[in-house]
Amino acid sequence: MRILLVEDDAPLAESIARALREEQFAVDVAADGETGAHLGSTETYAAAVLDLGLPKQDGLSVLRAWREQNRALPVLILTARYGWTEKVEGFKAGADDYLTKPFRVEELLMRIRALVRRAAGHAGPRIACGRLSYDAQLGAFEFDGMPLRLTSFEWRLLSCLILRKETVVERMTILEQLYEGDASVDSNSLEVIVGRLRRKIGAEMIETVRGRGYRLTAGEG
Repeated sequence: MRILLVEDDAPLAESIARALREEQFAVDVAADGETGAHLGSTETYAAAVLDLGLPKQDGLSVLRAWREQNRALPVLILTARYGWTEKVEGFKAGADDYLTKPFRVEELLMRIRALVRRAAGHAGPRIACGRLSYDAQLGAFEFDGMPLRLTSFEWRLLSCLILRKETVVERMTILEQLYEGDASVDSNSLEVIVGRLRRKIGAEMIETVRGRGYRLTAGEG
């Protein structure tokens, strides 16, 4: 899964991005509102973390622009502004959640995961598909009740598929969630990752839908 982080405090942005990457997320970082607005309007993200006090274009203006463009990405506002008025304005502009600085990174991670889960239509934190289960609050997979060890790319791909289980996920949708904006992508990389996952959970669980993409299925029957 790929996250957009719009934050002008460079040390804080670096700290958040590092924590997200340690949890397997792909992260694109924008240091000003203008860049963040452009990325959120032209790229596909699982969620965005948006500061309010940004140079060039403030966070509320960025958020309003996204919503006027019908961009549905979940947005968590991250700000040092404590007032209830600011929170109300943020939610009116289209925010999905609000976290004030200072904060614990663990809470930020849990809130991001919850936003992504709810945006995919899952009310509860545990998502099951046959012998595979995913704790969307902790970002952890189990297979046959045992922890499943995954690389970052495997985790991003499997997260993308299980959030849309039994549904075809288009190839381009998957690629957009696997790589950060400046990454070079090999044309066969997706097939390689799918192949590694099939060896871990069984080939029958990941169906190839020719000309479209992949579907995660319980693999039963």
